[in-house]
Amino acid sequence: MTSSPLKPIIYAGTFERVIDGKHRVTIPAAWLGKGTNEFHAIPNPVEECLIVMPSEEFNSIEERIHQSGAAPAERRKAIRQFYSQARMVSADNQGRILFSEEQCKVLQLRSEVVLVGGRSRFEVWNSQRWKAVSKDEHASFSNIASLIGL
Repeated sequence: MTSSPLKPIIYAGTFERVIDGKHRVTIPAAWLGKGTNEFHAIPNPVEECLIVMPSEEFNSIEERIHQSGAAPAERRKAIRQFYSQARMVSADNQGRILFSEEQCKVLQLRSEVVLVGGRSRFEVWNSQRWKAVSKDEHASFSNIASLIGL
């Protein structure tokens, strides 16, 4: 009898959460797999949120940087910044992830946050910032949805 391979988790949905005084937030149970519950958290270099990704996604980033077509010096700088800003985080037995104080401070992640699914990763947003971004992005989503017949 052969066992079937584990299906990758698809991070989907939006979840309002409270981040506690120790910088912990509870992850949805569906986002915690039967395998490891280790993640890597890195501030999004373009938007003001924290990107949280499983090891498989994290490990693919360096290769994607190498394949980007950027000049070697730019690739080295990007790889250095990527790894220097990333933090390994694990879910505890209660499904909580502890984020670094520094990342929370820079991104203003306190009290109310929103976890936003992004297929192979998820994002953690300041609640007020997410409301504004979500509102701004709605027109783009509606346009693309119409183009593809969603």
